[in-house]
Amino acid sequence: MLNNKVILITGGTGSFGKKCTELIINNYNPQKIVIFSRDELKQFEMSLLYKNHKNVRFLIGDIRDKERLYRAFANVDIIIHAAALKQVPACEYNPIEAIKTNINGAINVINAAIDQGVEKVLALSTDKAANPINLYGATKLCSDKLFVQGNAYVGDRKTKFSVVRYGNVVGSRGSVVPLFLSLRDKGVIPITDKRMTIFWITIAQGAKFVIDSLNRMTGGEIFVPKIPSMNIMDLAHAVAPDCKYEFIGIRAGEKIHEILVPEDDARRTLEFDDYYIIQPEHNFWSLDKASCKGKQCSIGFKYSSDNNDKWLSVEELQKMIPQIVLDK
Repeated sequence: MLNNKVILITGGTGSFGKKCTELIINNYNPQKIVIFSRDELKQFEMSLLYKNHKNVRFLIGDIRDKERLYRAFANVDIIIHAAALKQVPACEYNPIEAIKTNINGAINVINAAIDQGVEKVLALSTDKAANPINLYGATKLCSDKLFVQGNAYVGDRKTKFSVVRYGNVVGSRGSVVPLFLSLRDKGVIPITDKRMTIFWITIAQGAKFVIDSLNRMTGGEIFVPKIPSMNIMDLAHAVAPDCKYEFIGIRAGEKIHEILVPEDDARRTLEFDDYYIIQPEHNFWSLDKASCKGKQCSIGFKYSSDNNDKWLSVEELQKMIPQIVLDK
């Protein structure tokens, strides 16, 4: 699927983009990988890792800039859309900026991809887009719907759009594990609520799921991986077993439990061995699609972090911590 293709990753210098680039380089033979992002310092640092790879290129640009996207997407076969404003407090405090990047930027990516003849676009989403209670989640829900419905705008052109939605990425910048690791020497770890449960996926697992979804997608699906949950107290015991815990209460925009497939989407959701597909309800979609050979979920089904049948133990997370530190 990726061999001899030109692949562009928006937000390519982030935690996901770096790991995805690594997996593609190590397992495929792309014609070119284009890293598209705003930060020239991160691009310089990443370019040092690939100085011997002539097929890895770097473009400065912002998904808010439609003209720049039209130039960047020329002759591109596959786009992995990872660029977003992702920090919940920052989006709450800067709502217009979040909308400009996460919603208007999505519109720009969709229009430029169609007009430039890109074959496939796979957009990254988040559990916070399912029944959102904060602005970040709300903007990503809008983004998801834009990318799904983007298939109806294609007409007789070849572009296909799909979405991948998963939970917290263990070890990504700004996530709870690096926070706990940075604070454990001080002896006190902040805990929001001891009842809290969270979905977990590693950066490598997330990148691999995206690549697998590129191979599966026919356009319009929201792909959701089956991933383990963990209680926040088990997480604290795994990362900082000797620390005291300070309970600070749930912050604005947080949930006690996370959701990847809401109950209202159950009638449109198909279950596979290691993932779910939320199907679109639009006339460009039909059940004879190649990806639709899964089991129909029952009415009332909900995939949330508290009703999961997979749980990550303290010991399992402790084994992951050395790799988490390396992936930071």
